[in-house]
Amino acid sequence: MYKTVVVDYSPKAKIMAEKVEEKCNEMLEKGYELVSFSVTNSSKAILVFKTINKE
Repeated sequence: MYKTVVVDYSPKAKIMAEKVEEKCNEMLEKGYELVSFSVTNSSKAILVFKTINKE
């Protein structure tokens, strides 16, 4: 299963990186891992997560 999350407006790279890292750690606790992300022209990030296979 995939889940998409939008990180709000972050015009500075350092702030964007902190927000992405924070969201990744939060989603990891919920059983998701980051598979892809992109940054939009409006300084938002779109993060795509998938469930972690527990085999």
